[in-house]
Amino acid sequence: MTLQLLVSAVQKEPRELVRRMQIESDAILIIQCGENSYEEWEENGHTIYAYRFRERGVGLSRNNALMRADRDISVFSDEDIVYTEGYEQKILAEFEKYPAADMLLFNVDVCEERRTYHNDSFGRVRQYNCGRYPAYSFAVRTKKLHQKNIAFSLLFGGGAKYSNGEDSLFIRDCIRKGLKVYKVPVTIGQEVPRPSTWFHGYDEKFFFDRGVLYYHLYGSLKKPLALRFLLKNKSQMCGEISLKRAYALMKQGMREAAE
Repeated sequence: MTLQLLVSAVQKEPRELVRRMQIESDAILIIQCGENSYEEWEENGHTIYAYRFRERGVGLSRNNALMRADRDISVFSDEDIVYTEGYEQKILAEFEKYPAADMLLFNVDVCEERRTYHNDSFGRVRQYNCGRYPAYSFAVRTKKLHQKNIAFSLLFGGGAKYSNGEDSLFIRDCIRKGLKVYKVPVTIGQEVPRPSTWFHGYDEKFFFDRGVLYYHLYGSLKKPLALRFLLKNKSQMCGEISLKRAYALMKQGMREAAE
């Protein structure tokens, strides 16, 4: 099997980015910037394709990489991930170990306040528990994604109309379209902390956008799951905005999504 990193970045110099991320595999870099250009080169025996585009939006950026992906396994990534030595062999070994898997979710270490998941064991991921995995944990059989016509939403994520959620919708679409998704307790890298491109506090936009996401993600279960989300995170999220107001904002988002 062969593997390719699909990296989404903003205003970065491609060769320096490869070195800083410690990329040791083939890769496609999509750089959101002020020009349209292309270059490719060999780096330690691996082929790097770098595309610069004027278009903005993380979903569009990931789709630009995915449509060009041509290796067996596609691994989604961001500019702030630094990979551990031997990550390519680790990922391919897990696909060899679990040949029935179409998609594997790997650990990437992050600071405690940003952690949404950690895989302590191997297990199946279903639609009801898929919403906490970030795109940089995804490794997928490329052919399956192309066959099933799966892509990232252009409505959610940095640079889009609504805040984060494109990764949750992507994994949901993978499951709905029959891909077998599993989590594995294998760490492939770590995130270097940086200012968020979309999160500016638990303000009205945060809760409104989360309501739009829950409409698309959970369908008829959107309201009870929204309330569960708020109750679970009340102490962290409902400081300046009350739980009642936050729930009302999420329902407003749901109504907009239904229009």
